[in-house]
Amino acid sequence: MKTQSNGQALQIAKTYIEAIASRSVDTITSVSADDVVCTSPRGRIVGMQKFREFHQGFARMIKKVTVLAVYGDDDQAVVLYSADTHPVANAVVAELLKVKNGKIASTEVIYDATPFAAYTATVQPH
Repeated sequence: MKTQSNGQALQIAKTYIEAIASRSVDTITSVSADDVVCTSPRGRIVGMQKFREFHQGFARMIKKVTVLAVYGDDDQAVVLYSADTHPVANAVVAELLKVKNGKIASTEVIYDATPFAAYTATVQPH
């Protein structure tokens, strides 16, 4: 992968991870395509509404996000961050973002879902 300091995907990735850290779901969706595809250990979702819901849920869990690295070029970028969440402390997350027409077209979210599943199993439904 070619790396550029001013690549379009790199700039969008920086905006995206800063929005995650500040829990700004509106900013996340503003840099995402209407037909965005998100694949994570929780499954595959397609479309802005589901992507918004995904990030709203994550934003509610976040205590603090520490950006570890952001790399990219014009077409794709990788963000690596540590998420301190209410259910799990220091979950390390990597995302591969693919950008088309100036928006995030897809993201592959990679993290260890085991501690989140263990937490979910202990939570009583409302």
